[in-house]
Amino acid sequence: MIKSDLHCRKIIHIDMDAFFASVEMRDEPLYRDIPLAVGGSEMQRGVISTCNYEARTYGVRSAMPTGRAKKLCPHLVVVNGRMQVYKQVSAQLKKIFERYTNLIEPLSLDEAYLDVTNCDLFHGSATLIANAIRSDIWNELQLTASAGVAPIKFLAKVASDMNKPNGQYVIPPSDVQKVIDDLPLGKIPGVGKVSIEKLNKVGFYNCKDIRNSDYRELLLKFGRLGASLWDKSHGIDNREIVAERERKSVGVERTFSNNIYTYEECWRVVEQKLYPELEKRLKKVSPENNITKQGVKIKFSDFRQTTIEHVHNQLDLEYFKELLRDILLRQDGREIRLLGLNVMLKPEEVDIQLKLDLNI
Repeated sequence: MIKSDLHCRKIIHIDMDAFFASVEMRDEPLYRDIPLAVGGSEMQRGVISTCNYEARTYGVRSAMPTGRAKKLCPHLVVVNGRMQVYKQVSAQLKKIFERYTNLIEPLSLDEAYLDVTNCDLFHGSATLIANAIRSDIWNELQLTASAGVAPIKFLAKVASDMNKPNGQYVIPPSDVQKVIDDLPLGKIPGVGKVSIEKLNKVGFYNCKDIRNSDYRELLLKFGRLGASLWDKSHGIDNREIVAERERKSVGVERTFSNNIYTYEECWRVVEQKLYPELEKRLKKVSPENNITKQGVKIKFSDFRQTTIEHVHNQLDLEYFKELLRDILLRQDGREIRLLGLNVMLKPEEVDIQLKLDLNI
């Protein structure tokens, strides 16, 4: 059993360093010590999935269009991803984690939370356990990982980014509030750029600002985000490690080789490409078609993205027609580079978020 006092917990967040790119560098010596990225080609208007640290010195970042990345770093080498290889390495990582605890919460192929509160190895030292895990990863996989150690989840994730790459950072219980007070709100996982702009406008820049604010006013202005920030700013994060993550959506999307513009073009893609694929994927995940919402996602030519979701409890092609008309009211004359459909599942359903990156 995990100890009831949350600040007695020992949480490790493991985050692989430039995972996809590092695997490619490991497997191909010619890629070492040069700016390298994994992603789609410039001709197909792809985006960067991951880049190594040499590329990052030129300003290249994940999710950046490949064309822009090549302008920043003309000698950048971009290679296609090998997802099956990355999945195999991820499975090897999990086997390493299981030597130390069975309380493992994967966040993606290359990062996970581990609760080592009751691990007796290294006299129960989470710091030494994290170091041993990183050593195992290097010795067995020839890859580097960074680690964060803290008594609560969100701080462990924050800590893993404090000494990258190939390092670790420990926040002991005695330092929790001090570290939190100085923490910029943008460093809190899940707080995005739009939220930061809104928070900054009313004078909130770090967690201490939130801690010294009025709780009721925070709720009125920011709702659930305000409540979450209040808790985190007071060192409260009651979330346990969830070994089997329950997610709740199934989605498909396409990025176009050439932008489209009209409703008719969009509907043709929905009717002929996206809906049949979504229907097929949903049958695998939820044969009873137990959904709660349908949604449409669009990314415009200026890379701004918008989504719309409405409550609907059955997969319905005609309902997507209504959602498509509504979301195109936000088009403002822009062309469309990506179109996607998604459904939200009822609780207890397995989640598969499938993104089809094939071009039309």
